[in-house]
Parts: sequence; structure tokens; C-alpha cells
Amino acid sequence: MHASDHFSSPHGLPAGEGRLEVVCGPMFSGKTEELLRRIRRAQIAKLPVALFKPATDTRYDNVEVVSHDKNAMTSIVVGNSQELWNHVQAASLREPGRSEGYSIVAVDEAQFFDEGLPQVCNDLANQGYRVIVAGLDLDYEGRPFGPMPELLALAEEVTKLHAVCVETGRAAHFSHRIAGGTSQVELGAQDRYIPLARHAYVAANEEKSA
Repeated sequence: MHASDHFSSPHGLPAGEGRLEVVCGPMFSGKTEELLRRIRRAQIAKLPVALFKPATDTRYDNVEVVSHDKNAMTSIVVGNSQELWNHVQAASLREPGRSEGYSIVAVDEAQFFDEGLPQVCNDLANQGYRVIVAGLDLDYEGRPFGPMPELLALAEEVTKLHAVCVETGRAAHFSHRIAGGTSQVELGAQDRYIPLARHAYVAANEEKSA
């Protein structure tokens, strides 16, 4: 059953104003770190948070969300966007006397989710949740990545971060693959990717093609 079929479910709405925030950028730009920062601030305010990550993200840990700076936070691992939706809706019913369950729903590595994620996030925001999503906006070929374009269009707030170009020292917007295959989804860190500014990225791809 699709998320929209659950939209009019009878349980109460979370306290606060629903909204969708997206943090995006290339690899090594601090997206996960920014996501964790917002979660930590919410926890200081004693707001209940659910942090999700896709089952495909096993680079640093199978369960924890881990930034490149090695900051970590335990997450709920889900196989797809429907599982994420089901978990949030079930949590809102489990707490006696508390209809809201969570106040904030956070999602890391959103680019690895299926195409249903934007509607799930949008429906959760409509229900009153603050939804914070982090992910790569472009893949290694410079193409919009998975569900990220739709999430960016739906979001009230978009934070676009930049890494440091390893060739020029300027702001880097592209993730250049230096090792591995040609599939769009290929896990890796500094062993497979480097951040590049546009002209350095174009030059690197021209060199590869030659």
C-alpha cells in the first residue's frame, strides 16, 4: 500500500509545524555531519528524533550513520521508503497517551532510496513532522541522483554544501570517481572518489575519455 493511502490515518499529528529540509552536495562536503548537527540540537531540545538510513549503506557501519569525520549516531536501517513510512506510522501508535511518536524524521544517504521517498517525506511533512534529508545531488557522472531532484523541489529549505577541490583548493561541487566500475551506485570514500571544482572535473573526464 502506498504512503498516500495512509495520509488520512486517524492518529494525531506531531506537535509543531511540518517542513522538509534537504542538505545536499558532493562527497566530503559535510552533509552527514550537518544532518547529525541538526539532530543533536533537536535532542538538546528534548524532541524525539528517528534517524533512518538505507540498508545499502554499509561503508562504515551496518547500523550507525557515520560521517567522514567519524562522528556517529545509531540509526534505523530500512530497505525502502515504504518501510520508513511504516515505521514512523507504527511509532505514532505505540506510545500510550502520545499520539505524535516522533517529532523529527531524519534520512541519510537519500540518493540510495527508491523513487517513493519524495512522496513519503512530503506526506510526513504534511502530517506535521520536521523531515531532514541528506544526500548526494549528483552522481559521479554529474547526473541528478535518484530521488534527490524531486526532494529538492519539494523542500522548504535547501542547504547546498561544497567540498574542497583536491586539484585547485576551490569550492568543489562534483564527486569524481577515481577507481571502481561504472555502476551509478558504488560505495566508497577517499579510495574511490575525490571532490573537484567544475573545470577540474571537466578536465578529469576529458582525460579519462582520451
